[in-house]
Amino acid sequence: MFSIDWKGLALPFAYLMVLSGALMTFSTIYRKRKAAESANLAPWFGPNLQRNVYLSLLHMEPEEGKEGVPDSVLKAALVRRAVEDIQRLIQIKTAKQACSALLQRGSVGDDLWQRFQRAEREMEDELRDVVTEANALAPTWGHSIFQSAHEIASNTRLRESLAEIEAQTESEKQWWEKRRGQIQSDFIRELDQEQQAAAADCAGPQGAKVSKSSTVASEDEAVLVDTPAKGKN
Repeated sequence: MFSIDWKGLALPFAYLMVLSGALMTFSTIYRKRKAAESANLAPWFGPNLQRNVYLSLLHMEPEEGKEGVPDSVLKAALVRRAVEDIQRLIQIKTAKQACSALLQRGSVGDDLWQRFQRAEREMEDELRDVVTEANALAPTWGHSIFQSAHEIASNTRLRESLAEIEAQTESEKQWWEKRRGQIQSDFIRELDQEQQAAAADCAGPQGAKVSKSSTVASEDEAVLVDTPAKGKN
């Protein structure tokens, strides 16, 4: 019969076990280190003020003899929180393609991409939390809260765009008024210069004619004066 030499296989098995243990230890340490580095990275977004306001209102304890925070106030705060989430979600979708392209080109490091991926995960958790809170305040409200928040965010951006256009229009109007006044002053100055030049041109020939006529008159007078004197001699 074929017999297995267990003593000869003990050393390879021991080597494989040591190698597997070393790889598992290295993998665990590496994952912990990457998790620690990811936790120390700066967040993609700043503090979510609207979420903090909603949570503060939700956990506010009622005073003695008074009711808690009304549901209408909680709903309004949750809608504001959803609007803020919509704006952040739009920023993430806009930046994802640019960040991916820059990462492929090597223009940015892995730290930026890790920050972006963590922001995506945080936004997913935030959206699920908002849907859960909306359904707790009103059944089936979670299906339509983000639609309402999207409409509010769109109207807000539209008003901001109109305000910017109006501000630009006012500044352009002021610039044009200033420019028009400068053009008018330059035009009046040119007219004055042309009038002065025309007056000088008109005065030149007339002065020449006057001097010529005075010279002729003086010569005639001289002739008239000298003629009788010649007759007497």
